[in-house]
Amino acid sequence: MTDTSDDPEIPIICEACGTETTVPLSDLETQLNRHNETRHDGEEHATVDPALKSQLQDLVAEDLGLLE
Repeated sequence: MTDTSDDPEIPIICEACGTETTVPLSDLETQLNRHNETRHDGEEHATVDPALKSQLQDLVAEDLGLLE
């Protein structure tokens, strides 16, 4: 089992169900896959909060020097 005491919480949203939750980063992929498999026959409806996803993309691009 993973120690999640220092694991950041990541918001996930499913507009198809109208649900929002947060999960530890270490469980993110598993939780997204589980939700989409059990609720939407594998179609990707649940996703990381779009605002957070955009911020993360900007930070990664900046870190890689892609914005210079």
